[in-house]
Amino acid sequence: LGDVIADAQLANTAPASEGGAVIAFMNPGGIRADFSYNQISGSEQPGQVTYGEMFTVQPFGNNLVTLNLTGAQIDTLLEQQFVGCAQPANAQKILQVSNGFTYTWSQSAPACGKVDPASIKLNGVTLDPNGTYRVTVNSFLADGGDNFAVLKEGTNRLGGAVDTDALEAYFVTNSPVAPGPMNRITVAP
Repeated sequence: LGDVIADAQLANTAPASEGGAVIAFMNPGGIRADFSYNQISGSEQPGQVTYGEMFTVQPFGNNLVTLNLTGAQIDTLLEQQFVGCAQPANAQKILQVSNGFTYTWSQSAPACGKVDPASIKLNGVTLDPNGTYRVTVNSFLADGGDNFAVLKEGTNRLGGAVDTDALEAYFVTNSPVAPGPMNRITVAP
């Protein structure tokens, strides 16, 4: 579901007038429930998703924030997911990523060195550590929530839609929406 939410956030902020984002990240703690095919909250049919169900999934009312990060800052962001780099013991927080963004991390690598920078790619092209990329996150993350302090360094910030509204717009435009492919992040031993 995190991939779907990240895709919705990217779709909402990709237009130049909405921020020109090329990558979106979603924190796992911001997802409070799953969608259930057979969930009937009102008069909808099985498989239909209501706004109320979307609000149950994302109940915080965070606004989307699109900001500039360098490739090196994105690498730091990815490292900050892991225990010992920014996360306390037993609190690994793997961000979900939007379509077109991929990377590999190693379980056996040391803290702050788990992600191979050469594996961090946007549409198949390795990120330039000195390049600038427009990135969308929710306002909680943009303010350094969940110990992702590097996001506070993001520049040229542009506030956007409420996260639940972006998700609803994505479902309206792309219905039916399939589950996320779970192939954007790979794990090496």
